[in-house]
Amino acid sequence: MTTSATTTSATGASAADALRRPLDGIVVVALEQAVAAPFASRQLADLGARVIKVERPGGGDFARAYDSHVDGTSSAFLWLGRGKESVVLDLKDDDGRARLESLLERADVFIQNLSPSAARRAGLDPDAVQERHPHVIACGISGYGEDGPMATAKAYDLLVQGESGLIDLTGDGDVQAKVGISIADIAAGSYAYSSILAALHHRLRFGEALPVKISMLEALAEWLSYPLHYALHSGAAPLRRGTSHATIAPYGAFVTGDGGQVLFAVQNDREWRRLCDIVLGDPELADDPRYVDQQNRVARADDLEALIEERFAAFTTDEVRALLEQADIAVARLNGIRDLGDHPQLRARGRWVDTPHPGGSAETLRPPWSVPAEAQDFGGVPALGEHTDSVLAWLDQ
Repeated sequence: MTTSATTTSATGASAADALRRPLDGIVVVALEQAVAAPFASRQLADLGARVIKVERPGGGDFARAYDSHVDGTSSAFLWLGRGKESVVLDLKDDDGRARLESLLERADVFIQNLSPSAARRAGLDPDAVQERHPHVIACGISGYGEDGPMATAKAYDLLVQGESGLIDLTGDGDVQAKVGISIADIAAGSYAYSSILAALHHRLRFGEALPVKISMLEALAEWLSYPLHYALHSGAAPLRRGTSHATIAPYGAFVTGDGGQVLFAVQNDREWRRLCDIVLGDPELADDPRYVDQQNRVARADDLEALIEERFAAFTTDEVRALLEQADIAVARLNGIRDLGDHPQLRARGRWVDTPHPGGSAETLRPPWSVPAEAQDFGGVPALGEHTDSVLAWLDQ
């Protein structure tokens, strides 16, 4: 078990001598697939944890096969697999299961996103794991929780977006749309990650390993609390308004004279007055009773948008951006997703690193926070079973 900074490493040096990142010396065993659990463990790996990814024979994590666009590696697996060791174990086999138990003996953290019923049948739910391995912080990520009427329901990201009411908020007018990323998975993985960090801190202080149980629905419900409270207490759900906002106006994408679009938002009365004066060239509009406060502007958002775009028609996109910046109004471009790959702000701040993967090498993003270092190695993306022999040899030491 690697639980303290005085643990001796394989080279004979103490872990304290080698610590460079916050989770150096922490061993994570991850029985994971798809997005939620891999997102949590990838972030732990970024902070220095040794993440041993246990995969099934014959294909491993099915996110490996989502596509093959990165020189044969899936784009999802490039994102989520960095910095991990891949070990293939057949958990239906007695030897494979015994090897998993040996890994748990040496682990600090265990993460799985099996269905609650499958986890219980295999004895891998958080309570069962902690009964056998009291030192392990056992994390289970599920769709709807371990009990309740939906505990056994399948829970793909799309389905949880629907159950949570998120799709009811997303889209434009009568057209509903799911969010374009796996947001329920990402929410659950984010809470699993932060909760595991808190549990590690708790264990360090009090010597007690707490289980971590995360539901995709509950994680996403937390993120939906603002529109939820609005709907519960106003009696009406926020309107679907595309890039616009249900409770703030003007807000969203506006067409300019050359056919381009700018995104901008006016959050308060001071900004509204500067918009009218400097950008729209009509300071008296600020006191027009139809638009004088946020509530009136939201009630007449369509009329206000048409008025603004009528004024913008005389200017190019660059000219509108310049006016908004002059007025100190928050403004941004409406980029395509491909533009993010060469975004000048990310390039200027050195946010990309070269990451080896089974088909070659590709750029991946540094984590939002890591220990300051000029050349930090976040590891590569493993081939299926790449580390089976080395990890099993480590277990046999």
